[in-house]
Amino acid sequence: MSKFVQRLFRKKDVVCDVEDGPGLKRVLGAFDLTLLGIGCIIGTGIFVLTGVAAATQVGPAVVLSFIVSGTACAFAALAYSELAASVGGCGSAYGYSYAAFGELIAWIIGWDLILEYGVATAAVANGWSGYFNNALAAINLELPVKLTKGPFAMDSVTGLPDPGIMNLPAFCIILILMVLLCVGVKESARLNTAMVFVKLSTIAVFIAVGVFHVHPENWTPFMPFGWFDTTPDGKTIGVLAGASLVFFAYVGFDAVSTAVEEAKNPQKDIPIGILASLIFCTVIYIVVSGLLTAMVPYTSLNVSFPVAHALTEVGVTWASALVATGVIAGLMTVMLVLYYALTRIILAISRDGLISPFFARIHPKTHTPVRTTVMCGLVIAFTAGFVPLGMLAELVNIGTLAAFVLVCIGVIVLRIQRPEMKRPFKMPFGFVLPVLGVLSCGALIAFLPLITQLRFLVWLAVGFVLYFAYSIRHSKLAKS
Repeated sequence: MSKFVQRLFRKKDVVCDVEDGPGLKRVLGAFDLTLLGIGCIIGTGIFVLTGVAAATQVGPAVVLSFIVSGTACAFAALAYSELAASVGGCGSAYGYSYAAFGELIAWIIGWDLILEYGVATAAVANGWSGYFNNALAAINLELPVKLTKGPFAMDSVTGLPDPGIMNLPAFCIILILMVLLCVGVKESARLNTAMVFVKLSTIAVFIAVGVFHVHPENWTPFMPFGWFDTTPDGKTIGVLAGASLVFFAYVGFDAVSTAVEEAKNPQKDIPIGILASLIFCTVIYIVVSGLLTAMVPYTSLNVSFPVAHALTEVGVTWASALVATGVIAGLMTVMLVLYYALTRIILAISRDGLISPFFARIHPKTHTPVRTTVMCGLVIAFTAGFVPLGMLAELVNIGTLAAFVLVCIGVIVLRIQRPEMKRPFKMPFGFVLPVLGVLSCGALIAFLPLITQLRFLVWLAVGFVLYFAYSIRHSKLAKS
């Protein structure tokens, strides 16, 4: 093997070295980490995607779509748990890839995660802005239209330019979260805990009301589009296509793995946080999607507020305001956890020398990466405030699935190359589950639109350019 190729695939044993000086503070327990995962997972998926998927692709069998996506995520969650407990580090899939595959693959997956978390945070901020402005309108404090959309906005019906000045609520909420994350991770976890209980209370009310308005005839036919089918215009529909769509509802449990350095007992607490949050949210998704399609005909659910719509249709109009409150709280926790995960991944990449050491500084008083948090906050705030993110948001699913595939492969590679490595948590049944994770997540990638796959390749191409222009020469492994 040539020296050049060896440089590309040089590996690290220790994923996340701590620099001289203050490090991150270990303040998060298993309960905090579980709520961190729940806070990120339960958001737009349960309040919006459930209805859209049922109405356009699956019908009442959206329940099965959630089970398929949840199963694929379960394989990835077990892989994340094993690697988080054994390899460690705050870089999530980036760090695991560094240990399993080497520097080039680690950089590419880190570049992928920056896109995933950054775009997702800004996109959720845009969604939160709409709900927040609707709440203001309900009390006659609605913002001017020009301050609710950016200068490049397009009309959703005509497709023509419909510019504003900026999306002010989206811009401001990111800056508020930026300040909170700079203050300290424990304070952020406390806000997340409060907001999680608000949105879980909202879901509990929906379930309590919905069970008294079930109409079994709405579940007939249960699978109108089968497991897989195509429309005359070539669009894929059915349970498997629906699984690719609702997969976005599960994005977030992997963010728990970025908290290794701030967990009190990471070898035990991180696996508990990942698996408990995923199992809890999967059960919630199945129950809510089943009730939603049993309350009203699935064909009526292709709306922006399917949960509130279903409650209104069965005559429980008072619950719409409650659902709006839950969505506002729910999306705040999603943004908070995505933003948090983004800063920790950039911190890990900077520590390894693949990007400027400017981003590796930990503040001595708050024990948080203040520089990274502020820089990311400003970029995300301006992006959320001025750029429409509809097309970019589609990249979140494929970026996440690509990370899941590599993490599952990483388990296999490290078991072969490093069988002696201490593994406080280990996936059962040998190589069976990680192989199933690769196959299931790879299949969901195949069901995504071709244009999404092409845009993802363009983003990766930019990452290759940056790696060969800067990272390959400044890497800590290169200097050592």
